[in-house]
Amino acid sequence: MTTIENPQTPQRDVDPDKLMAFVFRAVEEIGAGLNGGLVVLGDRLGYYRALADLGPTTPVELAERTGTDEHYTREWLNCQAAGSYVDYDPATGRYTLPPEQAVAMTDESSPAYLPGLFQIAHGTLRDLPSIIAAARSGDGVGWGDHNGDVHLGCERFFRPAYLNNLVAEWLPALDGVTGALERGVRVADVGCGHGASTILMAEAFPASSFVGFDYHGASIEVAAERAAEAGVSDRVDFATQRADSFPGSDYDLVTMFDCLHDMGDPVGAARRIRETIAEDGTWMIVEPAAGDHVEDNLNPVGRAYYAFSTMLCTPASLAQDVGLALGTQAGPARIRDVAVTAGFTRFRIAAQTPFHNVFEVKP
Repeated sequence: MTTIENPQTPQRDVDPDKLMAFVFRAVEEIGAGLNGGLVVLGDRLGYYRALADLGPTTPVELAERTGTDEHYTREWLNCQAAGSYVDYDPATGRYTLPPEQAVAMTDESSPAYLPGLFQIAHGTLRDLPSIIAAARSGDGVGWGDHNGDVHLGCERFFRPAYLNNLVAEWLPALDGVTGALERGVRVADVGCGHGASTILMAEAFPASSFVGFDYHGASIEVAAERAAEAGVSDRVDFATQRADSFPGSDYDLVTMFDCLHDMGDPVGAARRIRETIAEDGTWMIVEPAAGDHVEDNLNPVGRAYYAFSTMLCTPASLAQDVGLALGTQAGPARIRDVAVTAGFTRFRIAAQTPFHNVFEVKP
């Protein structure tokens, strides 16, 4: 046992085995952190797709298939093998992307698709100097102040979850909403970003009309382009508007996807929804999976969300009026409090996934 002496603190006994266990854990995390950048590299250079297509592959073959330099493919493959992203066969010198990893790294339609999560993490870390400065001053960093990897990575990460759950699971979990959408209703998607959620709903329910609002003008431009590409511009509009002042009235359904906690004034946004929603309407809130207490969220998913909350979501809220900063792990109780404060009377958890809570809120 080692004793640490500090004139300003009591003596503390340090267990050397525990100390070294922590050091090796930290080394593992450094490797994982660096590998996050290598995943982005492999995604952009097409390494994962090539491995999925080629089967057992040498560094030379991967370089030839992707038009890159074999020095880089060799070191990249070795790192992927050390992290169990790929398998390595010493007898043949070939590397294989297992089928499970192939789904997670190449299938954009799978709910397990991961490159978007790595891209948003990479983009978030690129802006770390701004976050450090903001933490010292108490200022915020607005969503629009981040680099494009944050915006595109966010869409790529969340869209597979929406693709697999929104129409098939989440909307049917709401009382009477799917039938109403099939007959034709008015829907406002508030905080729509690049419009992935808006467009998916419009594709599934052609009799309904949709409008997406977001305060980030550049995202609204992308959303309009995506709607045109999807062929749903006849029933979808997008507009740059704040969540606490978006126009319209008598919306039968108002949706928010992974954005309420980012807002500076979520209560103000909820009050605006209460003003614009039909008396028999439904407000669907999709938020990151979280419990109501810190100890509920001390797990791998909670850890990732707390990290994004520190560097992305909390700064975004603090950059806006009020700056309530709910945080990514707000939990059902705090979301309910926002809704009740705004004048809603009914609130329940309608659906859950490992990454999301889905709330049904009614006047």
